Amino acid sequence: MIKKIRELYDRYKDFIMEVIHFGIVGVANTVMGWVIMAVLYNLIHLNYWVSSAISYFIGSVFSYHANAKLTFKVEKRDKWLPWRFALNIIVCYLVAFSVAQPLVKRLLSSQPAVVVDNVAMVVGMGFFVIMNFFGQKLFVFRTRGKKGEKAGENS
Repeated sequence: MIKKIRELYDRYKDFIMEVIHFGIVGVANTVMGWVIMAVLYNLIHLNYWVSSAISYFIGSVFSYHANAKLTFKVEKRDKWLPWRFALNIIVCYLVAFSVAQPLVKRLLSSQPAVVVDNVAMVVGMGFFVIMNFFGQKLFVFRTRGKKGEKAGENS
């Protein structure tokens, strides 16, 4: 049994480490993002979309640099990398938060709007994290060509 676990670990070690590093960056980013979103929505009284958009813009700048360096270990960045990253963030954000708000409104229809919006922001964050990991791995920092060469590296 232990031998099989070791074989699985050895086989998927790079992926496991990417998930762990992405999680560490994500936890830091999520805490920072939630604080920004909560302050903007609950204290400054900006609406759902403005609060979440500002939070995700700030968090995305941090995430881009942290994930390029720590998670996906991109040494050299091509000119298209920031554009792929931005496109991924925009698509993930729009899909996640567009799905979360009506879903939570339907599930919590008897609750006040402030409760619905706060829960929708948390649900949207969850959807975003999952889609963003795979978007970054498969589209932004995808591996191509020679083993170990990342899409963001110049050859």
